[in-house]
Amino acid sequence: MLKSCNILSLLFASVRVGIAFICITNGIYCQDSVRYRSMIFEKVRVTKDILYNEAIEKSIKPERNRLDVYMPGNDTAMRRPLIVWMHGGGFKLGSKKSRGIPLWSQTFARRGYVCAAVNYRFSKKNTLNDFTELVRACYYAVEDLHKAVDYLKTNHGVFGIDTNHIILAGNSAGGMIALQTVYASYSELGKLAGLTVSAKDSAVHNGLNACAVINFWGAMYDTTWLHNAKVPIVSVHGRKDRIVPYDHKKAPVYGSYAIHNKADALGIPNSLLSFDEYAHELQKNFNPFWAGKAAKKRWLQAGAFAAEFLYRELFFHRLSD
Repeated sequence: MLKSCNILSLLFASVRVGIAFICITNGIYCQDSVRYRSMIFEKVRVTKDILYNEAIEKSIKPERNRLDVYMPGNDTAMRRPLIVWMHGGGFKLGSKKSRGIPLWSQTFARRGYVCAAVNYRFSKKNTLNDFTELVRACYYAVEDLHKAVDYLKTNHGVFGIDTNHIILAGNSAGGMIALQTVYASYSELGKLAGLTVSAKDSAVHNGLNACAVINFWGAMYDTTWLHNAKVPIVSVHGRKDRIVPYDHKKAPVYGSYAIHNKADALGIPNSLLSFDEYAHELQKNFNPFWAGKAAKKRWLQAGAFAAEFLYRELFFHRLSD
């Protein structure tokens, strides 16, 4: 009996070694090899500064129409979900290289996603103290996001993108862009911003056919817009956020907690991770120019929470069949 157990142990050990060898030779970590949930790829390939909009106005700096693409290294899959990351900065600051954007792009690419980090036009007006200008800036950023996704769809074969699985994501202003792109039409945004919108598709909701939204400490301008679609939302927010409110109360925007409650009431799949003791960007005291190791660790926690939600909502049943 003891001899049989030893033989079985050696057999199982050999199988584990064989699996490990296969994974390592394919550039995959095998500690928890679950695509889209775990960081299974060791390396990431990055293509930088791709011009996604050829028709650039002379008044716009060309770097505002560029994106970086992150792809898992040594991956043989040719149809992978795409996450499009929009950075924060109050529509005045930031870039595809700032704050958590490279961190999330790298870690989600290691999970098997293709990630695109996108720059967009800045506002020349005061967006922090003028709600109309805030919405107007978001309107133009939504236009840029559409152009970026159109470019990525056109070149889906180059980047190995599954155009049926596009996820819009962002932090702060980037979260606002992602949420409004899915749940507000151009007409609704334009009316709130005092703009005249005449395009024939101006009343369309979720025109990019996004399958999910990642909202890191962003907000909506009107939660009644949640009636317009039923796209899953995963949110992370600090309860002490004074830049983008966690809830609503007297603020002109609706933060993650207000979105979570309304989405629950409407039966929209969603999940919220709250950080009780932290403010904007999950910092103790928000600093737009610097973040320490502790804040970056919380950003990684936010990414892991979002990855778990996406895996559960979009991929678990497909991969387990």
